[in-house]
Amino acid sequence: MRDRLAALKEAAREGFAAAIRRADPARALSRCLSTNPPPRPGPGGRTLIIAVGKAAPAMTRTLLAQVSGKVEAICVTQAGNCDDAGRALVFRAGHPVPDAVGAEAAQAVIDLLRSAGPEDQVIALISGGGSALLPAPASGITLTDKQALNAALLRSGLDITAMNLVRQQVSRLKGGGLLRLAAPASVTAYILSDVVGDDLRTIASGPTVAPLGTRAAALALLRDTALTEALPASILTHLHQPEDLSPLPPAINHLIGGNTQSVEAAAQALAPDFTVISDPEPLIGDVGTAAERLFATAWHHRGHTGPLALVWGGETTVRLTGPGLGGRNQELALRVAALADARPIVRPWMFLSGGTDGRDGPTDSAGAITDQRSLPRLRKAGADPEAMLAANDSHNALALSGDLLRTGATGTNVADIQILLLG
Repeated sequence: MRDRLAALKEAAREGFAAAIRRADPARALSRCLSTNPPPRPGPGGRTLIIAVGKAAPAMTRTLLAQVSGKVEAICVTQAGNCDDAGRALVFRAGHPVPDAVGAEAAQAVIDLLRSAGPEDQVIALISGGGSALLPAPASGITLTDKQALNAALLRSGLDITAMNLVRQQVSRLKGGGLLRLAAPASVTAYILSDVVGDDLRTIASGPTVAPLGTRAAALALLRDTALTEALPASILTHLHQPEDLSPLPPAINHLIGGNTQSVEAAAQALAPDFTVISDPEPLIGDVGTAAERLFATAWHHRGHTGPLALVWGGETTVRLTGPGLGGRNQELALRVAALADARPIVRPWMFLSGGTDGRDGPTDSAGAITDQRSLPRLRKAGADPEAMLAANDSHNALALSGDLLRTGATGTNVADIQILLLG
């Protein structure tokens, strides 16, 4: 059994690694540039590169190799990402909570965009994480106010689309704000998607597309989820103000990769040794509901003859009710293990849930890999799995059971990958 579980764990890791390789930002951008080359500025104009997100350094480096003439580039990525960004001005900012470095980066971006003239060409390189990395509070809102808003949204359990609906309305760059600041220069964007469904309005809060909704819609969402009392008065005051209804300047947006392609890559990597079933329905919503869906699928296929791999992609949400440490992938992996412990599948199994950026929540782990021995190991260490789940303390639980998945920063982000293997 031990050898079989070790083999399953290695296979799950290989599938996850294949998913990350498919989302390699340099390769994805190079593929797109081969058919959609970077536009050139007009006579005497400059190429102004604005790169933001967890994949920003690699995307910046790749684009810089293909542009010439007068070039100015700003690259904003998360702290700890030491990837080379070529000759760009680099900011390494806070994520998932915005910080002063991000605010400084946002001001530098705004200043560069405001300098753009009609002969300049703005090229935006956008990837996951941009919402937090480039905080540009609207007039009357401070960085501290934005931090409070972001913290409240992260605790709320809202999905990324709902969170970004609110974020867009209190920012000078999000929800098409970049386009207004860049006018009259032309804008072209190359976008690596970290959201399920690849809605460009949601990726990094959509700096080069129209917003998801209005201030009134954002305010109604906050009221419906009882978040208004937790927010600074400046946020609510701004949302009550009239908004700019003038048409957005145009932009050309190219999608260069996303979660669907990485799910396919994981499935292909597993195919030589497993019968593979890729679920076309993304794994989204409440982490507890997602765990039940995963386990029900595994239970349904428990009688399959031969090795079986079930692969999903998506991004779940956790509503924080306890003081523990964890992330959505770690909690999902622990919940699946708890369900399988209560109702054993009675064959070797292994479950991996990981964030393709290499970081799950405010931890140093990408997620976790659990199996049928995870909860027995946890109990042997003297811990109560149910109590730790109730406290949202999945990280410490999985540390005790030895099931944390650590990859380090990957330099990309296309949401999450889940792999369940039956031996």
